[in-house]
Amino acid sequence: MLGTLGLLMTGIGGVVVTVAALYWFLTRRGVLRWVSLGIAVLAPIVVFILFVRAQLLWVVLLTCVTALLAVVCARAALRTETSRTPAPEYAAPPPRHPFLIMNPRSGGGKVVKFDLRHKAEELGAEVVMLEGPDTIDVAAVAREAVARGADLLGVAGGDGTQALVAGIAAEHHLPFLVISAGTRNHFAMDLGLDRANPAAGLDALRDGVEMRVDLGRINGQPFVNNASFGVYAEIVRSPAYRDDKTATVLRLLPDLLAGHTGTRLVARVGDAKIEGPQAILVSNNPYGNSDLAGLSRRDRLDRGVLGAVTVSVSNTRDAVGLIRRTRGHGLMQRPAVEVVIEADTPQIPAGVDGESLLLDTPVRCVIEPAALRVRVPRTRPGSRTAAPVLDWTKLLDIARHPHIESVAGSTRRPDRA
Repeated sequence: MLGTLGLLMTGIGGVVVTVAALYWFLTRRGVLRWVSLGIAVLAPIVVFILFVRAQLLWVVLLTCVTALLAVVCARAALRTETSRTPAPEYAAPPPRHPFLIMNPRSGGGKVVKFDLRHKAEELGAEVVMLEGPDTIDVAAVAREAVARGADLLGVAGGDGTQALVAGIAAEHHLPFLVISAGTRNHFAMDLGLDRANPAAGLDALRDGVEMRVDLGRINGQPFVNNASFGVYAEIVRSPAYRDDKTATVLRLLPDLLAGHTGTRLVARVGDAKIEGPQAILVSNNPYGNSDLAGLSRRDRLDRGVLGAVTVSVSNTRDAVGLIRRTRGHGLMQRPAVEVVIEADTPQIPAGVDGESLLLDTPVRCVIEPAALRVRVPRTRPGSRTAAPVLDWTKLLDIARHPHIESVAGSTRRPDRA
């Protein structure tokens, strides 16, 4: 009995030691950093060897399978009916003068690979290519096209370029076409478009429907995905980041997490005030609750709210709590119609739809509900529902009261007659 209990405590201790060692690896320099990495690698190996020597490997494997099944069942129980409701679509006649901007360098050359220019011109679109040594003012090109009578604006390129043209389309109440020719295509993913085949987006020119989606604004500038502040924005701002991303992160992260470099921020999210967060993410509609970095998906783009996430990690305990997703002062995640980021400097770095910018403070992020008319193909893959966070408190409440309906991230009892 004592041996089994000892092995159980060893397993739990191994997890704690591994997480703590990883945190020290990210926040320390020199020999201590590499010693921490060694401990993080060795700890799970030692635990595994101990279980094998005790002839309990089958217990470990059975536990892993059981844990996986438990996670699948928990996520199924926590999914909300609201998240499965598709966004409304509206009938839309084919455009007469569509105008498309294409970046041949975006996404590793997808414009050329999928012959997007030729296919778009066959469908009657005017196409402008962003090529040549000089910088092209994308917004000015789009405005000129509107002045010449364009009745649809579209972009085959990255999310940053998508946002600039989307802002012009919203300003003139014109439909906007998204062609997934960027690298990650997060906006296209959340619209349910085919990211593997950018040419499929052109079908919207002949058989399309419209979706009314929200548009984010940061100091007046449009964004379709998110804006990040703090640690990530400081790292991306570094000139060395593009040449060696991993080395730059490891070099800057210790000082940024400890607060020795970078500007101290204050976030005002609705009526909440968060002092000194190390990272802030503001998104055009909230991401799935299990996504803290804006790398996953949004179930809807028409809820009329921003998503706001702030992270504050000052010690190992906070790091462990963040990984376990306990609701403490280190993590704040909530919707809001306005988010204001204040600082004691006139400008702060921000990553806006993948572009590194310097913004005047205070930075004001707002949402424009249903500002953008997005034209999408009638037939498309559709978007998958984001996985819900494993909220153990809510799971326990569901187990105790199975008749309680979970709606939009909160629980409520059915109305009584």
